[in-house]
Amino acid sequence: MATDACKKGQVTMNGVTMKPSKNIKEGDVVSVRKPPITYTFRVLKAIENRVGAKLVPEMLENITPKEQYDILEMSKISGFANRMRGTGRPTKKERRDLDEFLGDESFGMADFLFFDDDDED
Repeated sequence: MATDACKKGQVTMNGVTMKPSKNIKEGDVVSVRKPPITYTFRVLKAIENRVGAKLVPEMLENITPKEQYDILEMSKISGFANRMRGTGRPTKKERRDLDEFLGDESFGMADFLFFDDDDED
């Protein structure tokens, strides 16, 4: 997974695109672009072997700006309004959530949706 991200150019170190075989050292700043945001980490300690998840905070410092997390939160809130192409029709629950989010007024067209045919002059 990390190799694929490097090959796609989603991982940079100190502003330069990384290759999968690139060694890192203490003090390097690694950025990982995972749309919609870019995570940024500072290497505190370089290691040779894999470690458990509990030890990762000792190896990396998360220095991702707060603005990036705000973008992520906004994406989560409005994510169902902007569906990705090819994801198919919304489910019933997604449709109800979308209707609730956008409101019941159907974009101000409620007055025009129902008309009276009895007035034929």
